[in-house]
Amino acid sequence: MNFSAADRCAFVKNTSDCSDQDGFINYIHVAFCLLPPNLTPLTITFCMIWLLFLFVILGLTASKFFCPNLSAISTSLHLTHNVAGVTLLALGNGAPDIFSAVAAFSHPHTAGLAVGALFGAGIFVTTVVAGSVALVKPFFVASRPFLRDVIFYMVAVFWTFIMLYRGSTTLSETFGYLSLYVVYVLTVIISTYVYKRQKRRRNLSVQDIQPTPESYLSDSSDDNIPNPTAETIQEEYESEYRPLLPHTDSTSQIMLNSLNPVDSRKWRRKSLSWRVFKILKIPLEVVLLLCVPVVDPDKEDKNWRRPLNCLHLVTAPVVCVLAFQSGMFADYLIQNEFPLLLLTVLLGLFLSVIVFCTTTNDRPPKYHPLFAVLGFLVSAVLISAAASEVVSLLHMLGVVLGLSTTVLGLTLLAWGNSIGDCFSDITIARQGYPRMAISACFGGIIFNMLLGVGLGCLVQMLKTHSDLQFTPGGLLTWVLVGSLGLSMVLSFIIIPLCRFQMQRTYGIFLILFYCVFLVIALLTEFGKIHTT
Repeated sequence: MNFSAADRCAFVKNTSDCSDQDGFINYIHVAFCLLPPNLTPLTITFCMIWLLFLFVILGLTASKFFCPNLSAISTSLHLTHNVAGVTLLALGNGAPDIFSAVAAFSHPHTAGLAVGALFGAGIFVTTVVAGSVALVKPFFVASRPFLRDVIFYMVAVFWTFIMLYRGSTTLSETFGYLSLYVVYVLTVIISTYVYKRQKRRRNLSVQDIQPTPESYLSDSSDDNIPNPTAETIQEEYESEYRPLLPHTDSTSQIMLNSLNPVDSRKWRRKSLSWRVFKILKIPLEVVLLLCVPVVDPDKEDKNWRRPLNCLHLVTAPVVCVLAFQSGMFADYLIQNEFPLLLLTVLLGLFLSVIVFCTTTNDRPPKYHPLFAVLGFLVSAVLISAAASEVVSLLHMLGVVLGLSTTVLGLTLLAWGNSIGDCFSDITIARQGYPRMAISACFGGIIFNMLLGVGLGCLVQMLKTHSDLQFTPGGLLTWVLVGSLGLSMVLSFIIIPLCRFQMQRTYGIFLILFYCVFLVIALLTEFGKIHTT
């Protein structure tokens, strides 16, 4: 840069795009005003470490708190596995992507970050993750669910391409975009009902002749995938260590045990790298355990921890006030006199005293499922706050490094949000359930695309009361959209031609496809590939 440090700081202070940040920290102000230019490499290093920590917060909050509470809510509502899988559980798995997209769409100069992240994650999941599953365990794809998911995803990608090409979208079009997900959910429910009805008739027709093996029926649906439920695993796990004589812990012991995130039995079986990472996460997990209640319907006591749950009635609302909209209401005064935070603390203390005096340690109350709703709300606020920090930090890195928000979205943000899905899907495939892994690949990206773009546009239009305008993303955006569309078309053609068999050769092809795409995207970003 040819400007002095004072000139750069003055520009940052006088430019609205630099001062209008949604996160707790104005990273651009920190980089250009508080730190000297000769410390820029050190600044970038610390920012990358902080970015990694934010991704850990996103993943840990989603997996340990957000998803279990959503599962408990779906159990309380008696939702079927198919409906819960494509609605509440899909929300739990895609929460970091969706909240990051909503945060990125809040400003025109960071909208490219959401586009890059959603499309970049789509390419990463459908090529690297799907290819890795095929390499680990070649298998036959469930034909009808695969075709259904690919068709809906291609429609979502094409619709998004139309909006980006026009450079704007209206409120009615956004509602139509969101309604596509409703159509997808209804299609899943209806197709599952039709398949089960056909299967029942087929079993009845051949029952007197020969029983129909399950494996003959599973090629057309993913509903028959053998799945060791968490309830079965939990029962087997706890029965081995259940004490022979009844024992009741005191209130203080329950409190201390509830705040211990380390399972000694699991600790002994894990590798050294897992233990080191667990030690690093312990402080964060303890803080989250103090603030976010978790209801586990698979446990006999539903994870009822009386002293800790009573404390949650104080800490959870306080966290919501402090973290919502990056602390916007932390100093809010009701009628300019009474602090909102103090009122929240007093109401929380009042409710916690009532719950503590009317419940026992060994039996959860009838209203215990309401703690799942509270945990869902708190974890959603925390995920949203962390996502806003990620977007603000990536925007600063883009300014300092001279990179577009699109390339940061399709690399750092997409990798950070998808790496957990990658490892979990590969693990599921190694355990012998590759169909479950491939279904998670395509089902999750449909949800993230439709809800991420749809809700992001809707929230921004409700704020501005006008149509949303997209900043032109240049050639890189079209490379991104074209690569994702090409990968989906190739899968839509090649997999049926291979009789729905995912072989190792096709897995290698998908991974090579992603490597070629990444090279082309980076060459485009650095100006080596450009339009004449």
